Amino acid sequence: MNELEQRRIQLTDDELDKIITGEAITLTAVMAILAIAIVSVVVFQLFKSNKGSTTIPGGWKFTWE
Repeated sequence: MNELEQRRIQLTDDELDKIITGEAITLTAVMAILAIAIVSVVVFQLFKSNKGSTTIPGGWKFTWE
């Protein structure tokens, strides 16, 4: 047995039932929605302005007057 297997503690059925999963998925979903909201507001403000330009990675350049 290696060291990790020697330090492993078996959980009982009751302990396994108390484990709540899904926090990481929920946090990821909230962060994704927040990022989409921020980008949407920035894009809206850019295109709402009367005159401007922007360059995004990849060489894409947008100009409006």
